[in-house]
Amino acid sequence: MIKTINLNGREISYNFERKNVKNINLRIKADQNIYMSANSRVSNDIIEEFLHSKAEYILKALDHYAEIAKYAPKQKQYIDGESFRILGHDLRLKVIQGKRNTVESDESYITLTVKEPANLELKKKTMDKWIKNNCKDILLAVCESVYPKFQKYGIEFPELRFRNMASRWGSCQPNRKKLTFNIALIEAPLSCVEYVVTHEFTHFLQPNHSKKFYSQLSVFMPDWQERKKVLEKNNYYLEYYEKR
Repeated sequence: MIKTINLNGREISYNFERKNVKNINLRIKADQNIYMSANSRVSNDIIEEFLHSKAEYILKALDHYAEIAKYAPKQKQYIDGESFRILGHDLRLKVIQGKRNTVESDESYITLTVKEPANLELKKKTMDKWIKNNCKDILLAVCESVYPKFQKYGIEFPELRFRNMASRWGSCQPNRKKLTFNIALIEAPLSCVEYVVTHEFTHFLQPNHSKKFYSQLSVFMPDWQERKKVLEKNNYYLEYYEKR
């Protein structure tokens, strides 16, 4: 159900749903859509009161995403000189014709070799495969580096998954012993990748974002807040999420 409310002089629309949940849930996504859910015992007056109490937070999040949208990266054309960000460094693309579809990189360039340099879909497919595999290798190495800190708590090394995610850097399923990471992490500096991995591993000990979670995270990574700020400053879609 789409509803509207006036917050500090601005009319805001949000998608509201009744669910069998304990808390009032508020989610603001990168596309600037707002989603709320609450159980049937929570009155409409309480819902509106909750929204007004979060007005500053909601408007700030919406403005943040609106600003980001102005600078959203354009669709790649896979042409010479185009920039690709790998671990926080911008590398220039070189496209050449060859007998095989391959990608190689050094500290300055990414060399994309394809059978048909004019074939945009082929170039995209070849680059996407390389980026995903590169991301998998990096995240596996970071996970293996971080894991010993958690192994002593009896945590098994999790199953790792990698996919494109619209609004999260990673997610943890403690009961299933799985971690999922956003392939877009390939763009972030290595220190930020380490932060995301440590953050998700900490969820095996503390499944929510309670004070205990952040206390535990600070033990494993005392400078996590600085790393998080770098991640937010240089990238464009962190999920805003509140619970009550």
